[in-house]
Amino acid sequence: MNIYMTVGTFDFLKSIEKKYPSETMITMTGGNGALLLHETIRETVFKEPRKYEVFESAGDILNGSMVILSNFPVTDEGRPLFEHYFKNKVQSIKNEQGFIAIRALRPKGSNTYVILTVWENEMSFQSWQNTLSILNQEKPAAENGIDTLPHIFDSDPYISQYSIPK
Repeated sequence: MNIYMTVGTFDFLKSIEKKYPSETMITMTGGNGALLLHETIRETVFKEPRKYEVFESAGDILNGSMVILSNFPVTDEGRPLFEHYFKNKVQSIKNEQGFIAIRALRPKGSNTYVILTVWENEMSFQSWQNTLSILNQEKPAAENGIDTLPHIFDSDPYISQYSIPK
């Protein structure tokens, strides 16, 4: 499965989504504008998309939900460790309250992986984040997670937040 993303104005991206009703496309809005996501086994109709291969997934992306794109610039040597870590994490997030879907995305043509999570609302996401923070404080630093592995990131990870209108 592949995911392609492109950005633009909400109205323009929504018109592309409506033009291809048989395709799985979702238009979402965020602080920096709108994003159109195309999930397919084929090529995309987008002219210049960001391209990803899904290496782990669960759930369906639904209208009326909140989307978090966690972006991780990963070194070449860190790619296998990163993917192994998130393949295991997908199983643990499935039972979180308010969780809807996840897509772990391997970049095609860049070094930035994206972990896309879908939540019922912002409160569900924040609750999960707070739980992770508390759990990490209780563990020794060496057990806290992927951020403790040497030479795995090219630069700091960052998050983008979007809403999918109903």
